Amino acid sequence: MCGRYTLTIEREDLEERFGARFSDANDRETDTRGDPSEKAFAPRYNMAPGQRLPVITDDEPETIRRLEWGLIPSWAEDDSGGLINARAETVDEKPSFRAAYNRRQSREGNDRAPDTSSAGRCLVLADGFYEWVETEDGKRPYRVAFEDDRPFAMAGLWERWEPSAETTQAGLDAFGGGVESPAADDGPLETFTIITTEPNDLVSELHHRMAVILDPAAEREWLTAADPRDLLEPYPADELRAYPVSRAVNDPATDEPSLIESVEP
Repeated sequence: MCGRYTLTIEREDLEERFGARFSDANDRETDTRGDPSEKAFAPRYNMAPGQRLPVITDDEPETIRRLEWGLIPSWAEDDSGGLINARAETVDEKPSFRAAYNRRQSREGNDRAPDTSSAGRCLVLADGFYEWVETEDGKRPYRVAFEDDRPFAMAGLWERWEPSAETTQAGLDAFGGGVESPAADDGPLETFTIITTEPNDLVSELHHRMAVILDPAAEREWLTAADPRDLLEPYPADELRAYPVSRAVNDPATDEPSLIESVEP
């Protein structure tokens, strides 16, 4: 499971790394009040479900957009119960995910098929993620990142959910607390999920699943290939590190640099 992650890079460096630009002009203005995910982009140390976070979707590969973490299938009756993770082993079969995963495949060889851009694959931008380990004195959070803290993309899926006239949006619980979704009359809700796979040797000491980290050379393939299931493998452990961090990360309202500092286990 991947339930929290970080993206501590500056905006300009993030855009250069992924060859994409933020779409919303507000992301280049000063911070607004409210939830951190609604502010102008800045380094983030505790990104949580229910927040609008940076992704690159297959229909706009040169744009960094902010979608809400917690996928809601287009056929859902309401916007409750957003799915924050999808298992790599069944992502092409599960009703909640197969439309997004197979969208490119369904269009292969059919140039006349309409591109509704209502679901697909995406890159979830990050530079680390948290896992929790059971200890004698409770759960201890660990951060997993590259040795040099470089940014990476996790494999994700996205979908657009259209509220009906009588639907009101209640918002996600955001993994123990967080931010409510926009009101239903604000229009469609675009959401994403992070794909997980079997852990590598490093992460297996922390959890039985890990996020799919894509090699930079495979990022565009994930967005464009008809069936990129071969990319959904555990990332090699030898380039990654895991270290204990403060339990302050347990509160999704806490978002500060001290969260990624190593502490005594």
